[in-house]
Amino acid sequence: MPESQHNILIFHGKSLVSASFQWSMVLWGAASYLCSTAQSVDALIVYRVLLGIGMGMEFPVAQTLLSEFVPTEKRGRLIALMDGFWPLGFITAGIVAYFVLPQFGWRTVFALLAIPAVFVLVVRRIVPESPRWLEHAGRHAEADTVMHTIEAKVMRSAGVTTLPPPSRLAEPVAARGRGALREIWSGVYRRRTVMVWLLWFFALLGFYGLTSWLGALLQQAGFEVTKSVFYTVLISLGGVPGFLCAAWLVERWGRKPTCIASLIGGGVMAYAYGQSALYGGSMALLIGTGLAMQFFLFGMWAALYTYTPELYGTGARATGSGFASAIGRVGSLIGPYVVGVVLPVFGQGGVFTLGALSFIAAALAVWTLGIETKGLALEQLAAGDEADGGGRYAAAAD
Repeated sequence: MPESQHNILIFHGKSLVSASFQWSMVLWGAASYLCSTAQSVDALIVYRVLLGIGMGMEFPVAQTLLSEFVPTEKRGRLIALMDGFWPLGFITAGIVAYFVLPQFGWRTVFALLAIPAVFVLVVRRIVPESPRWLEHAGRHAEADTVMHTIEAKVMRSAGVTTLPPPSRLAEPVAARGRGALREIWSGVYRRRTVMVWLLWFFALLGFYGLTSWLGALLQQAGFEVTKSVFYTVLISLGGVPGFLCAAWLVERWGRKPTCIASLIGGGVMAYAYGQSALYGGSMALLIGTGLAMQFFLFGMWAALYTYTPELYGTGARATGSGFASAIGRVGSLIGPYVVGVVLPVFGQGGVFTLGALSFIAAALAVWTLGIETKGLALEQLAAGDEADGGGRYAAAAD
């Protein structure tokens, strides 16, 4: 399937990738509403698990779907910008909690979080199935229908009657007819899978280990509960220029160096933030280091979501991204518990040192095992390890 020349999304039936995206939104919206109605702790736990499943489904599917539509030269920037809405949502959720929680309680917060699921009605009308996935699944007529519709819109928009002939880039034969789970551990992808699993595990262990305890750590440093929520939201504003900068750097500098730089920067600033809180630094220093920490950490998210789907071919892209995200969620579950063990023994300084070391470990995984994907068509990346003998795509400490 040729690389798409324009990012135009239209509705085309119900198939695997776009349908998965829709169901993930329905599940998280319904589960969030159910959380607001829970009458017991056990019920709340069950609904929260369902909410987590819905969100876990959405993360890999959204990046996979977008990556298969946008042109090569804009792919990194557009995926990074899409994932930049994550920190915006994070900040918005904090603002909602700050104003709604004291007045209306936690049930109202959960009910409000269900509202975005209504967006599924829009998705059903404008988002088609990926023609790459349709072609890979052998549904060539449907893939051609999607592409013809997109090309017709492009020609109308550009005021032309023909388009240049597409270049055909074949995926390796080994990628076809093989189970996706087996494929991500095949010779083509094994090294990439090890790298991306280590990356996601340590990055999310550090991120959630810090952010889940950030309010409590600020309270321990002497801030009131409401002020700790306010400062958490305030320093999260540093994430907005962070993801914008990452969206520019992934195309200018490359995915691999941007990912490494954001992880190392996040680790250094996490340590600096912990030291400023530990030794009673001024409020300006605390907020300044916190803003810098979130600048790098949200830049890290943009780099992760841009980089991950590019590591796999069409038949394994969603599976590879999904398993990487799932391994990361294991890290996010372990992180807060590890912090709970470290905090009484080593104090706040130990907590932020742990976070910093986690980010450094993730950066080392990318540095030693990662490949560069900037400027390459998805089909080239899928064939890279076998066709190139490792040359241009090989892991290198550059």
